[in-house]
Amino acid sequence: MSEPNPDEWVLVAELSELTRRKKKQVIVAGTPIALFLVNGRVFALHDTCVHKQRSLSKGTLLHGRIICPGHQWSFDPATGEAVDQTECQPTHDVRVEDGKIYVDPLPRSRRAETGAAAYPARVAG
Repeated sequence: MSEPNPDEWVLVAELSELTRRKKKQVIVAGTPIALFLVNGRVFALHDTCVHKQRSLSKGTLLHGRIICPGHQWSFDPATGEAVDQTECQPTHDVRVEDGKIYVDPLPRSRRAETGAAAYPARVAG
């Protein structure tokens, strides 16, 4: 199986799927990705936590932050940074158009390594 084309976006969900629970797990190129709806914006992070390998999509949203169900680390949904920790959760660019959510298959750090252009996340709505 070849690497996904970094210039292609993957349709992963309808925005309406996030309105009630504010979170959802999707699979992009064989990788579990957690989608979160926070203050009207959609964010995508690798779903497997960097610390205890728990599913972030099974965690909670509290004050705009993602709380891991395994150890209660608090992650910034935009950057993947954890409070008072050196480890960072991989994030993916997100695009919302006509109520459909698209995710870039390459994590942001990998995109930077390849020199590919980044795309800004769009406000849901």
